[in-house]
Amino acid sequence: MHPENPQARSIAQIADSVRSGALIAYPTDSCYALGCRLGSQDGVDRIRAIRRLDDRHHFTLMCRDFAQLGQFVRVDNDVFRAVKASTPGSYTFILPATREVPRKLMHPKKKTVGVRIPDHVVTQALLAELGEPLLSSTLLLPDEEEPMTQGWEIKDRLDHVVDAVVDSGECGTEPTTVVDFSGGEAEIVRRGAGDTSRFE
Repeated sequence: MHPENPQARSIAQIADSVRSGALIAYPTDSCYALGCRLGSQDGVDRIRAIRRLDDRHHFTLMCRDFAQLGQFVRVDNDVFRAVKASTPGSYTFILPATREVPRKLMHPKKKTVGVRIPDHVVTQALLAELGEPLLSSTLLLPDEEEPMTQGWEIKDRLDHVVDAVVDSGECGTEPTTVVDFSGGEAEIVRRGAGDTSRFE
């Protein structure tokens, strides 16, 4: 798939498969990710199995824009300005979840969830066609230090456990910078592709 000019028909086919419960591997502005429909428990279980994640892992809601993001997390004015200034981009923000987020996807104690708005043409086209967030997790396999960077490699290795690979060429190896705003102040949880200086 062309990274700057994805075909509308291909995007529509992928969106249809996600709506039908498919688990996909897809490119982002940081690295490749695993994604499924927000309400897909099967998709969540499969992501957990592929990555060997426990129930304390923060999943990320990949959102199209700020309006969509605001449906799923609570953002006060100070946090709003900080998040708005950093999106779209390679940041994941941990914030208190609204009732729109299934309880199983929240942190079991904090009731928080990760959200982000990607700066990637293919991902944005898919989110626009889908009309809802993608439930996502970085495609980082157990016992590996960096994510795979090529769509063909992901297809070669994971074709038996994912339903589709959206291949738009090479992605980076650095996951997003994760900033936790759930306590009111910015706490950098992971330093990644996004510049952390604005939160320090």
